[in-house]
Amino acid sequence: MTKHWLAVPLLAIACVSMGASAKEWKELRFGVNPSYPPFESTTAGGGVQGFGVDLGNAICAELKLKCVWVSNDFDGLIPALKAGKFDAIESSMTVTDARRKQIDFSDRLYAGPTAIVTRKGSGLEPTGESLKGKTLGYMQGTVQETYARAKLGPAGVKLRAYQNQDQVYADRVYDAPDAPIHAKLQAQMSFLASPQGADFENSVGISDPLVPSEIAIGLRKDQDELKAMLNGAIQALHEKGIYAQIQRKYFGDLDLYNN
Repeated sequence: MTKHWLAVPLLAIACVSMGASAKEWKELRFGVNPSYPPFESTTAGGGVQGFGVDLGNAICAELKLKCVWVSNDFDGLIPALKAGKFDAIESSMTVTDARRKQIDFSDRLYAGPTAIVTRKGSGLEPTGESLKGKTLGYMQGTVQETYARAKLGPAGVKLRAYQNQDQVYADRVYDAPDAPIHAKLQAQMSFLASPQGADFENSVGISDPLVPSEIAIGLRKDQDELKAMLNGAIQALHEKGIYAQIQRKYFGDLDLYNN
């Protein structure tokens, strides 16, 4: 896997090697919306699991901290972070200019393009012209919502908001939304891989500045120390081969980092 690293501050390396820091960190609380398999989802026992969760747990292990996962609706993650409900957001959050005005982000965790799910043979494409008069479903608070409202709604596409991704896919089976808009890989590895998704397919990826693909950990703007810790841990996961092991567990030979 080709790696593209930014220079890591000495502070990051120091924090990783010490585990704790000036604040005497003992645990790291991650905010998560566990309705996005295989990245973040709920276990039968009420815990959380998935690629993003495994990465978060590995980061905590690298920093010698206890990981605590706090479930939250996706569109409430940033307000909850700013209110101090948790220390960081590890929930497939795309880095956008609008979000950067509110919070800071770690280095890249992985990347994922946006697409729509359509019934096979429908001929629908992720454009306003193709979807005019159709209903498009999206999860609230996502970059997909931003794109839908800015580009598709004004073109005559009917928009329908959902609280989580499970609700979007549940309605998709009955053509309630003619097409949900979502992270392409997430749909490929969950809904489209299930019996319910057998009659559906992904569109081509959408290329637009409103739907960037970089995913990272969100944190408050005053958390320079934590940011350095996280970036150092992320780099360590790559260097030690731990990132590759976790990626292979969920996605085989797919390269999510350079996707």
